[in-house]
Amino acid sequence: MISHFTRALIIDDERLARNELRRLLKEFPEIQVVGEAANAQEGLEQIESLEPDLLFLDIQMPDKTGFELLEMLDRVPTVIFTTAYDEYALKAFEFNALDYLMKPIEPRRLADALQKLRQQEQKEKQQLLGRGVLSENDQVFVKDGERCWFVKLHEIRLFESAGNYARVYFGNNKPLILKSLNALEERLDPRVFFRANRKHIVNLRHIEKIDPYFNGGLLLEMRGGERIEVSRRQAVKFKEMMSL
Repeated sequence: MISHFTRALIIDDERLARNELRRLLKEFPEIQVVGEAANAQEGLEQIESLEPDLLFLDIQMPDKTGFELLEMLDRVPTVIFTTAYDEYALKAFEFNALDYLMKPIEPRRLADALQKLRQQEQKEKQQLLGRGVLSENDQVFVKDGERCWFVKLHEIRLFESAGNYARVYFGNNKPLILKSLNALEERLDPRVFFRANRKHIVNLRHIEKIDPYFNGGLLLEMRGGERIEVSRRQAVKFKEMMSL
């Protein structure tokens, strides 16, 4: 799910095709092209390092096809195929492709594909809301004595258990709220907030550094300087989520 920008990666063996797609995408400021690759192997490396939300993926490439590349991935981003050949359309949708664009790409067809992307994101958001899950831009009310804040969830880097209370870390503030960690976990988006251990839920976007730790666990350093241990059991889940 994309919060502000959609991070896109272009994978195509033709440099002119990559340049043309970049040019067309300048009309869509919500699409942030984070990289490009000229073949499947480069594409695989870029996907693992950049973790894009969206792939513009050519099918016929010298080393492996776009289909073969997708079969190598554990976690597949949203895919828009770009190709000069129409005979792959049926197979493309077997891979749950969002759209299938024929080269040369027409601006109108690109706009249609990106409209589908927006609709898909909106549908995902509605599903989360239906489950009572808070989105990153939702505000939560925090009161600590006489002090009160309205804090957007994306600003919160860490929740820490304190009995029936939870300490909320944002900016230089660490107020307590009357909410257990388990109750909070039910309302938080699991793709953004991760239960590191019995006492902590961390915002994945606020992790500064990840180090191996005792007995197969991990040690996370947060942007605020806090150091959080990930238990061995949770470290397995964390590595799967982060493709480590």
